[in-house]
Formats: sequence, structure tokens, C-alpha cells
Amino acid sequence: MHLIDIERLKDIAISAGERILEIYQRTDFSAITESKADHSPLTLADKASHEYIVSHLAMIYPEIPIFSEEGRQIPYAERKDWNWFWLVDPLDGTKEFLKRNGEFTVNIALVERQTVILGVVYAPVLGTLYYGSGQEGAFKQERGKAAEAIRVNGKTGQRIAVGSRSHGSEEEAQALKQYDVVEQIAIGSSLKFCLIAEGKADVYYRHGPTMEWDTAAGQAVVEAAGGKVLDINGQKCIYNKPSPLNSSFVCTGF
Repeated sequence: MHLIDIERLKDIAISAGERILEIYQRTDFSAITESKADHSPLTLADKASHEYIVSHLAMIYPEIPIFSEEGRQIPYAERKDWNWFWLVDPLDGTKEFLKRNGEFTVNIALVERQTVILGVVYAPVLGTLYYGSGQEGAFKQERGKAAEAIRVNGKTGQRIAVGSRSHGSEEEAQALKQYDVVEQIAIGSSLKFCLIAEGKADVYYRHGPTMEWDTAAGQAVVEAAGGKVLDINGQKCIYNKPSPLNSSFVCTGF
């Protein structure tokens, strides 16, 4: 395994978050937003975060390729032989960014072949950092405070479900009936994974497509905290697929 300095990764995520906040604090968003090919919003903040993360990862780990949402969409023929790569979402939750609710994150994950093995999730407005790996476990660190180990709570019943603030569906509501859910909360971006990792929620079901960079860092944190992220066939979600599109999945803390 590559020797990865988690402290340097944390610093990269936090510094990227600072660049996002510089733009987030502007009064007029209309001048900083455009549409991508799929009509989803792209902001100057996405671009600034992407450029910072990619340049610093490439400088520190030049031998590890990078696959970023805002970077060149690298064809599978080029990716298929990668043993290691960084999977990056420089601003996860652009809709939450534009709503100014603070529920967006910077996501950096390390993938070994098809398995995510390390992840960092940083929420710039909240000043909260989550990170984890199979070797070291999972941690939460508030701005100005020491990191604390986190763990899923393993509830056997009366569970709390967490869902998307912007992408809820009737299919999700139906799927949750099998998990003895007594309360539901909504939050944006990969913070849903993090709530499960720290035991504040128990199950997150996502119906319909997401992209690999949306889920990788969150999955790493959840798994490091003792949880699971499974696809619709009950198999662990994998990465570097021919298409970076994910199927429906369920994330659990039990």
C-alpha cells in the first residue's frame, strides 16, 4: 500500500474548503454559476476546489492518477489498469451550496483497484472534518478541536433514516419500511454517510443514480466506522467501473 499522510489530505480538503468559502460568501451567485452538459449547476467554487485539490495531490503523490468530477472524463480504456487512484468530488452538494444552507462537502477518496480504502469528507461551513480508513478507523474533527474516534451505533430497531434534502423519492420511502424506521431526517451531500458513521443515523437508502465521486469518500468513512454500503444485489459498492454511474444502494450502521 502507498504510504498516505492523512494529515496532508486533511489539510488539502480544508484548504480547498477555504477557496469554496471565499466564493460562497459573495452576495450574488448569478455571476458564478453555469450549467454542465447534463444541466446540473457548476460554480466557480467547484472549479477552484478542483484545481487546488488536483494540483496538490499531483505534487505530493505524482504516481497516483486522479479522477475528479470536474476533471477530464477519463475513458475506461485508460482507467481499467489503474492499481490506485484518487477519486475526488471537489464540491459535493452544489444545490445545497446555491441554497446557502451549508450542507455541502469536499470529498477525497483513495481507491485500490475497485475498493475504496480511505476517505476524507470536509464540510467548510460547518468546519467539520470526517475521515477514515480500514487500518486506522474513523474520526470526526471539529474546527479547532482534536479528532475523536467515531463508530456506528449498531441499532437493532427503532432506527433513524437519513435522506437527501434535494433528491428524495417514493421508492426510498418504500424501501425504508423494512428497517423499522421511526424517524427520518434530511441533509445534503455526503454528510448523510457521516451521520451514519458517527451513530446519529442508522440507514440511508438512495434510489437511482449517483456517481462514484459522490459516494467514495463517504463509503470509506462509514466502513471505517463499522458500517456497510451495499448495492441493490447486496454486494459491497465498488469503484472504477466501466461507467462511473452507481446503481441504487443502501448504507447502514448495523
